[in-house]
Amino acid sequence: MTHAETAGAPAGDVATEQASHGKSSLPLLTLGAIGVVYGDIGTSPIYAFREAMAVRPGVAATETEVLGLLSLIVWALALTVAFKYVFFVTRADNNGEGGTLSLMALARKTFDKPPVWITALGVAGAAMFYGDAMITPAISVLSAVEGLELVAPNMSRWVVPITLVIILGVFFVQRFGTGKVGVVFGPITAVWFLVMGSIGLYHIVQNPFVLWALNPYHGIEFLATHANIAFVVMGAVFLAVTGAEALYVDLGHFGRKPIVLAWFGLVFPCLLLNYFGQGAFVLNVGPENVVSPFFEMHPDWALGPFVALATMATIIASQAVISGVFSLTQQAIALNLLPRMIVQHTSQDQRGQIYMPQINTIIMIMVLIMVVSFGSSTAISSAYGIAVSGIMVVTLALLLVVMRRNWKWPLGGVIAFGLLYLVIDGGFFAVNSAKIVQGGWVPVAVALFVSLLMVSWMTGRNRLAEKTRRDEVPLEFLVENLAKKKPTVVPGTAIFLTSDVEGAPTALLHSLKHYKVLHEQNVILTVRTSTSPRVPDDEKVTIDAYNNLFFRVVVTFGFMEEPNIPKALALARKLGWKFDIMSTSFFLSRRSLKLGQKSGPIRFWQDRLFIRLARNASDATEYFHIPTGRVVEIGTQLII
Repeated sequence: MTHAETAGAPAGDVATEQASHGKSSLPLLTLGAIGVVYGDIGTSPIYAFREAMAVRPGVAATETEVLGLLSLIVWALALTVAFKYVFFVTRADNNGEGGTLSLMALARKTFDKPPVWITALGVAGAAMFYGDAMITPAISVLSAVEGLELVAPNMSRWVVPITLVIILGVFFVQRFGTGKVGVVFGPITAVWFLVMGSIGLYHIVQNPFVLWALNPYHGIEFLATHANIAFVVMGAVFLAVTGAEALYVDLGHFGRKPIVLAWFGLVFPCLLLNYFGQGAFVLNVGPENVVSPFFEMHPDWALGPFVALATMATIIASQAVISGVFSLTQQAIALNLLPRMIVQHTSQDQRGQIYMPQINTIIMIMVLIMVVSFGSSTAISSAYGIAVSGIMVVTLALLLVVMRRNWKWPLGGVIAFGLLYLVIDGGFFAVNSAKIVQGGWVPVAVALFVSLLMVSWMTGRNRLAEKTRRDEVPLEFLVENLAKKKPTVVPGTAIFLTSDVEGAPTALLHSLKHYKVLHEQNVILTVRTSTSPRVPDDEKVTIDAYNNLFFRVVVTFGFMEEPNIPKALALARKLGWKFDIMSTSFFLSRRSLKLGQKSGPIRFWQDRLFIRLARNASDATEYFHIPTGRVVEIGTQLII
């Protein structure tokens, strides 16, 4: 069973938050946003300033160099996160939902026939998120555990094994859901930010000169006087803003207001204080005496507890990324970008709490390989950034479409905004592209592979749909002929699932051919996916009668909703349809796909990949929550 798209009406931001979050208080939502939304960017201070300092020539750190690096980090955070994402990107909500695929769906709504390049951008952004998700847990947890080397130098050889055990534990608990652990994410991450800000403030008081880094002139001067390493330095500076995309991805869970309050009320100030504190510490003790300023700036007595706190913070950051992958995959399946997969809901009360065993296993294996292959957070940092910067470029392109066509911005304003961030985001993407040889090829390879899967799946589905339409009998023609010459009619209701609203379902044709009977009620059911994340109950089901024997029912789900057919059909009672699940049979076509003889080399491997994906897709009965005892599957063979 497949989906099609239909338009949905956007709702206002305030109304969306009220509908989504009900009576939840603003302070609790803000605290939750601190834990889930900002866990990733909150761990960036562990390695961002360290890597930026490491690429300087020589060992001497002049005040000009420290101020320059701090200025670049500060303004990267201000322009990319505070200005672009908080003020603009989070406003581009699709009925309250965010993320690359949600933004793609929002942009597609503005076209009668959406151009292919918008879908291509959505595919590229989603594919790069998978690449990012395989690096973030590895670099975050590994960078925190490396703090043990400062507490006990003889623990160096245990850093990688301990990291592997922690990562295995993180992925193992996914099956239990994050609902129970999630309640402590916010408080722990809030403590993390407060501790980071406090130690940073302590060192700023020791050397307040570093506050001059607020002047962007120092960053520009650094790039001008270090032109030979500017490219590499900006790649390290970009590490400070990795995690910014989480503001948009998790928009639907918390709403815009809590995310904005959390950023300006706690996260942004504490990040700035910590980065400035690291700079002050380096100037006070001398760079030749510093290996990891983030950890070494703490007193010896606090180092052990702080390493433990850092490890918890990185686990939370990893958890947020893993949950994001589950949500993204669910959206991709609903939008026909990937085949059906098993989706397990781990909470009856909180939406979005899902677990996907296949995705969990794949991501876990890749993260473990990353840790073992690279062995240190410094080595992994070479591979980090290219996927995130690519997502930012995709987000910018889709945002410009929304600005012009949804928000009705004047063309001059769209061009000005686009040029500004083409320089910033495009520059970050360019500098991170230079890391491809050092390890950046890993997320690129992952993104290309996922893109290949998505393109092959979409192409195969379209080709299969065209072939099916050519072979099927028009439904209206069949209904007219059956009305003139009725076969034997038996009691009960038969529901035939089909993605084609015009053709007669294959299961219906084969049922007539072999059984030569009709039920007293025959329902042609089509499931569609809206470009809106959720569809109101009163708009979810439409019913049209062909005659007394045949009815057309269209069920529309939002791309963030669980496609539960029995629950949706229960809504049809309000429309006058007397529906009894116990006297209803669901007829599904199970297609066995075979390769055709005439195909070129590209078509050959693409068809093979599509057939493999189709065979591994989860069962339609399970995916649509149809009672297994009410399902009749009729097999057919198709040559593609």
